[in-house]
Amino acid sequence: MSKAFTKEAAEDADEEEIPSAQPLPPGLKNYITPSGYRRLMNELDQLWKTERPELVKTIAWAASNGDRSENGDYIYGKRRLREIDRRIRFLSKRLDNAEVIDPVQRGACDQVFFGATVTVCGQDGAERIYSIVGVDEAAPGRGLISWVSPLARALLKARRDDVVMLRIPGGEEELVVIDVTYRSISIMGASKNSKS
Repeated sequence: MSKAFTKEAAEDADEEEIPSAQPLPPGLKNYITPSGYRRLMNELDQLWKTERPELVKTIAWAASNGDRSENGDYIYGKRRLREIDRRIRFLSKRLDNAEVIDPVQRGACDQVFFGATVTVCGQDGAERIYSIVGVDEAAPGRGLISWVSPLARALLKARRDDVVMLRIPGGEEELVVIDVTYRSISIMGASKNSKS
């Protein structure tokens, strides 16, 4: 067995131990909005139908050039192929277990549940707007918070004019729920790796 083969096998074993994304907490459903589901489906289609076939062609071409142990195109291509395959497996599992919930279907409801867009007022008097979305859709910088995040957990089941307490590193912050709406939430520009 060549050294190149054993080195490649060792790299495979090391890479499998690295989680590709934060897993869902045990026993919780994978809620997701229609927009988030479409974004994950588009990413899966892009990887499976476009990037992977092109990369396989490149790897085949690089392999035909001879010595693979010092062939950068081959080595990089194989590494990138493993990354793509790992992401495809992750997306497939997430999509298979997804429970799509359309916030628009909830209609007029003044209580905070998954998919709610909530306006809150903090102790500093500033109003902030958050939409409660799935773990794969979270982008806190855009006001999209995961339904399992501490902020979303504090807001869940609250109603307009309720006061909720959010535990923060410096103690607790009091938030007043100003408004609760259910509308379509756009996830398309959200970062893939954002977490909340």
